[in-house]
Amino acid sequence: MKAIMIVGTTSHAGKSMMVTAICRILHRRGVRVAPFKGQNMALNSYVSPAGSEMGYAQAVQAWAAGVTPSVSMNPILLKPQGNMTSQVILKGKPVGVVQASDYYEHYFDRGWQTITECLDYLTQEFDILVCEGAGSPAEINLKHRDLTNMRVAKYLNAKTLLVVDIDRGGAFAHVVGTLQLLDSDERALIKGIIINKFRGQRSLLESGIKWLEEYTGIPVVAVIPWIDHPFPAEDSLSLLDRRPSSSQAELTIAVIRFPRIANFTDFDPLDAETSVKIKYVMPSDTLGHPDAVILPGSKTTISDLQVLKQSGMANQIKNYVEAGGQVMGICGGYQMLGKIVSDPYGLEGQQGDYEGLGLLPTKTVMSTQKTSRQRLVSSHYPQEGLPVEGYEIHQGRTQLLDSNDISPLFNDPNLGFVNQQKSIWGHYLHGVFDNGPWRRTWLNHLRKPRGLNALPTGIANYREQRELLLDLLADTVDSYLDLRSVL
Repeated sequence: MKAIMIVGTTSHAGKSMMVTAICRILHRRGVRVAPFKGQNMALNSYVSPAGSEMGYAQAVQAWAAGVTPSVSMNPILLKPQGNMTSQVILKGKPVGVVQASDYYEHYFDRGWQTITECLDYLTQEFDILVCEGAGSPAEINLKHRDLTNMRVAKYLNAKTLLVVDIDRGGAFAHVVGTLQLLDSDERALIKGIIINKFRGQRSLLESGIKWLEEYTGIPVVAVIPWIDHPFPAEDSLSLLDRRPSSSQAELTIAVIRFPRIANFTDFDPLDAETSVKIKYVMPSDTLGHPDAVILPGSKTTISDLQVLKQSGMANQIKNYVEAGGQVMGICGGYQMLGKIVSDPYGLEGQQGDYEGLGLLPTKTVMSTQKTSRQRLVSSHYPQEGLPVEGYEIHQGRTQLLDSNDISPLFNDPNLGFVNQQKSIWGHYLHGVFDNGPWRRTWLNHLRKPRGLNALPTGIANYREQRELLLDLLADTVDSYLDLRSVL
């Protein structure tokens, strides 16, 4: 079995992107390849066809590899929910909520067994695994319980590439320091260094590369330039690197950036629309007068709802609606739009009923049973009969308190509602904007009051655009990375 391991000198060095690119490069060469990340801590998640939850980044990597996403590619997903606690998703299913200090005591052995089971399965199914580490492999206070980095590399005897982000500065020190802190058997697996996010002239870097190779004895196998085209983000840190919106933007859509914002990859298709500017707004910011406001998913609906109220953003949103604004809530954001959010079991903290924004006549009750499944439904609004694909990931059940002036958005009323004025939209369907005709029809609903011409709606779904982006990413990386020397 051949395996490539990608580790980084720091978080956000570009590991996910590099794994994605290599998966697509090998797939285009006819290799049966699959991605793998043993343990991922992220609030962007995806539901596999089997109804199992996994990191969204690993789903993108699977699509890059030309295979169906499977939880075997990401057996452990940790979803932070505040107060130093995380929900633990093991092989796609929630198994508990644990304090950070207790996680490894309760889940280390169980987690490693699960990881090795998945690795053994994948090695039987594929020619090559491209594995991703997490953070840095050289955190000396954590190495003894690190499930994700060099422990996986050693298990697979994987040829390992070390990625460094040169844009943040100190790249040579990051590389040398990381290698110095690895054990000798771990360092022996490092077969190449990748310098990522380089903005300057390559000629000015040559002397540094020569020194680094002579000092470490490890070749620099690629210098990857700063890549500007949009790429699905793994965590909210990536929002800081979002490229500026197109100068052609005619609509501004504000997305409320909750402290525990989840599944903001929902907005990648909107971000790819040249006529749309996505503006992430902190609860403490001034909302202004955008063409629409979206309340996204949240890992902790109640605490993020409290933040909206305490910051004054809740009142800003209500005033915006009274002035004729358009609001959409997705998943946790949908739950906040209702009159009541009830947590009878204290799943998010203190038991009790919490007053919502009161913009939809609904009540949500937090449940011990988590819903995670893919869906194919038909829309009622903004146009009758449009096929819509997506997926649900939510802990609560939402019920209608008053059916007056409210209509189901889809042919399954459990998914969400819209008010009679078509100004308040709420639903549980992640990935709704991936559906090209539905997305464009909703955007045209926003454009009409502005007197803007309607956009054509007979377009492909975002998955086709994502394929082009994956090919473009692979083309860029392939032109700089010498994979043959690694393989």
